Amino acid sequence: MARNSTVAAVIFDLDGVIVDSEIWWHEERAAWARDLGLEWSHEDSRAVMGANSHGWARIMRERLALPQDTEPGIEADIIARVVQRYEAGAPTIPGAVDAVRRIAGHWPVAIASSAHRAVIEAALRATGLDQEIPVVLSSDDVANGKPAPDVYLAAAEALGIRAEACLAVEDSINGVRAARSAGMTVVLVPNHSIPPAEGAADLADLVLDRLADLDPATVARQWSDIETDSPEGST
Repeated sequence: MARNSTVAAVIFDLDGVIVDSEIWWHEERAAWARDLGLEWSHEDSRAVMGANSHGWARIMRERLALPQDTEPGIEADIIARVVQRYEAGAPTIPGAVDAVRRIAGHWPVAIASSAHRAVIEAALRATGLDQEIPVVLSSDDVANGKPAPDVYLAAAEALGIRAEACLAVEDSINGVRAARSAGMTVVLVPNHSIPPAEGAADLADLVLDRLADLDPATVARQWSDIETDSPEGST
């Protein structure tokens, strides 16, 4: 896949990238299961990372061996629990919100998240980014959740920018797969609360320890390095 040497837009995942909420999702799923006398493990949580609302509700039902008609209730209950937690503030990752603001000052930006739109909106309000990110896409808005590319392609289309000219920032292996399938260059910023599955770093173009390191100058420089070093970019 040929890479462009110029960043035209930056598209961020939300959970685990801007807000350290992956642990919230795990805690609320575990508490929900515990109320039924069941167990929800960290391995279970990794299995649902990247899935849209319908997808993770189905996976929860299957892993907890619950009847099929419980899926709508699982989805609604977990979403309500997480939205309520955001009412007290966001569990921001150090430097992440400032990094998004810096990047938004240089390039068009968007959110492409697997979270329900109500959760995304609650998170952006809590971080103060709700007025700074004009394009917000949820995997619930498209046909297929991550690792399918749908939400990233929709975000690029909403920005009016070719997907190949976008840089995506992710924390999960399913997210990395989704962005790569969309034709984007992908930066992986592993979440320290719930690290990505093995192999995520190998699929990403760049791996950074902190989103705070992804300032506009770094994005452009690293993009050029990828183009120069990649066999696909050489002649």
